[in-house]
Amino acid sequence: MKKHANRKNQLLILALLVGLAGTAYEAYQTNRIGKVNRALLAGEVFDDESYPFHKKFSDAYQQGKTGNFKHAVQGFGQTLELANKKESQTFEVSNALKSNIHYNIGNNLFRSGLQRLVTADGAIQEEAKFDYLQAKASYEQALKLDPTSRAAKFNLSLLLGVIPGNIKTVPQDPSGMEISNLPQGLP
Repeated sequence: MKKHANRKNQLLILALLVGLAGTAYEAYQTNRIGKVNRALLAGEVFDDESYPFHKKFSDAYQQGKTGNFKHAVQGFGQTLELANKKESQTFEVSNALKSNIHYNIGNNLFRSGLQRLVTADGAIQEEAKFDYLQAKASYEQALKLDPTSRAAKFNLSLLLGVIPGNIKTVPQDPSGMEISNLPQGLP
């Protein structure tokens, strides 16, 4: 009987040690995830390589916050690519999150277009037109993914109020372009 009680005690001590190790690991993971969440909520960039999606998102957000809209759009585009890769994900990216990425792309393009709004003669610059059209497409994509996004609806309505309804880009003159190292145009 004594031997049997000793065996039970050993098994219970082993179960206790495994439980304590599991609890310590879960506490560590919870603390680590909490740091990532706090950094994301504060709008800070963090360098934890185990969360590549979140790292890229926070970096792109910070780029847009500092006025570097071109890099912000590129970063959000890369974030969208990460979101669409099924094999490298450890979590499911919802349509609402993809909508948020498109919304942020639209915001950065809109702000970029506002920076270079008009030329010296008062006309809208070609780069601004391009940014506006791309922002419009991004907001529309955000609304396709999440039709309840009030922020995307509001910003799309602002964008449509800023740009003329008949905005078209001017086709570029191809005469000076080179194709395969052969100049086109006059010899």
